[in-house]
Amino acid sequence: MPNPSVTRRSAEQWRAGAETQSIERAVPDEVAVGLSFDGRPHTVLMATPADVEDLARGFTLTEAVAVAADITGIEVRETELGLLADVRLRAGTANRKARPRTLEGRSSCGLCGVQRLSDAVRPLPKVGEGRRLSHQAVQRAVDALAGAQTLGRLTRATHAAAFADAGGRILLSREDVGRHNALDKLAGAMAVAGEDATAGFILVTSRCSFEMVEKAVRIGCPVLVAVSAPTDLAIRKAEEAGLTLIALARSDGHTVFTRADRMVEAPLETV
Repeated sequence: MPNPSVTRRSAEQWRAGAETQSIERAVPDEVAVGLSFDGRPHTVLMATPADVEDLARGFTLTEAVAVAADITGIEVRETELGLLADVRLRAGTANRKARPRTLEGRSSCGLCGVQRLSDAVRPLPKVGEGRRLSHQAVQRAVDALAGAQTLGRLTRATHAAAFADAGGRILLSREDVGRHNALDKLAGAMAVAGEDATAGFILVTSRCSFEMVEKAVRIGCPVLVAVSAPTDLAIRKAEEAGLTLIALARSDGHTVFTRADRMVEAPLETV
């Protein structure tokens, strides 16, 4: 069955010391996704057109627009210009103040269109204590992540975000051309599945900027693992929220930048 988020394109491949070859390569689809709340337009995201309902739900949660219980429904419809996702909120929802935006959200940017500095770097709540984790569990998830990236294997052009249990078993994963979109899709999927965010950890394939820390905290997950290096602000925001930030997670190990007390050297008996 063809992947609906992939298009095959012809190209000319050049390699040193070899003849130019005509090839066909799978590339990820990227479309405009208009996001609105109760029919009021909010922003436009450039995203992979799969799991759009998860994307809208996750964006609502990680941007602190509303909590999961306040979302009464999400309607996604296709137009000639892209997709429209309208999030319907329960009447009387107290917190509907999303960060105001005036521009489209590029797939590589989590704060496109935010107008005020105070909206860009907001104070974060404290995360729950969560489970203690073994280093082996983190590595187990890192090793398994490639197998969860169906779109990534086809295109080599997308990011993934996954949620693993305390033993390192991946329970959910989502992919997108944008790293923020992938994490928002995961947040939405976790909410629908009723996953307890404190019972495991989140793993992302991207660099770890402070917005990724913020989204993990808004999801309520006490541990974030990234394959690339963190920024200084990401570390400071993780410290502020009590988040365990693990980065440079590769096949041979990882580096714990904050709250290393959650980690243990040997596998836990419950893992």
